[in-house]
Amino acid sequence: MPLKNNNSNYRDRPTVIKLKNISKSFRVREQANDSVRDKVMNLFNSNQLITYDALVDINLEIKKGEFFGIIGHNGSGKSTLLNIIMGSIIPNKGGIVETEGKIIRLALGMGFDPGLSARENIYVNASILGLTFKEIGERFDEIISFAELEKFVDTPVKFYSSGMRSRLTFAIAVHAEADIFLMDEFFGGVGDKSFREKSEAIFEESFIKGRTIVHVNHNMHLIKKHCDRVLLLHGGKQIIVGPPNEVIEAYDEIYKEKSSS
Repeated sequence: MPLKNNNSNYRDRPTVIKLKNISKSFRVREQANDSVRDKVMNLFNSNQLITYDALVDINLEIKKGEFFGIIGHNGSGKSTLLNIIMGSIIPNKGGIVETEGKIIRLALGMGFDPGLSARENIYVNASILGLTFKEIGERFDEIISFAELEKFVDTPVKFYSSGMRSRLTFAIAVHAEADIFLMDEFFGGVGDKSFREKSEAIFEESFIKGRTIVHVNHNMHLIKKHCDRVLLLHGGKQIIVGPPNEVIEAYDEIYKEKSSS
């Protein structure tokens, strides 16, 4: 039986993320026509601004300690929604975002300067994620050891393989200090088999305990394994919120419809 978040009584806990009437529209330039004739005929209006609705009327509450998943095909609005929760994007007028606690967004490959060494990137990124320089110094050896990069501490990250960068990102992130973690394709498939087993153990046994996780991922196995509830977005619209199996079934139906059309 797959493990789930140990905070099974999350329903009785306070709401830490509340989204009400959340819509988001962007003004983008209309793509110009390809043919020479069309370009001439539309010389003065081919680059007119058009409105693109990335999200439409999202209403959602997430409880403290809940492991909440967000799924949907590319372009469905998942990243836009995370940015709105984070506060880096403002919703359309009338939308209300209420959050309680410190929020951090995690994504693989985030914030690394390729010209800096692992040592330097640890200090830069861990400070952004809420650790003081003193705390980073106290945990530095543990981070390097966990990432299995003892021989490459002062090597510029630009010379790292993708697996080495992923291990370093994960090792830094598990030491981050926050109440709510927004995880954008962050967890799953990190490193080789032994590191995946180690990172999954840390993730399940300590990282998620007492924390609220909002997890965007295309890996349905991970969504089913960890999430208490899941939101399905399609075309920027909130299709269904419910148990993982039920929402994944709805996701599969949409995929079948798209494939057959």
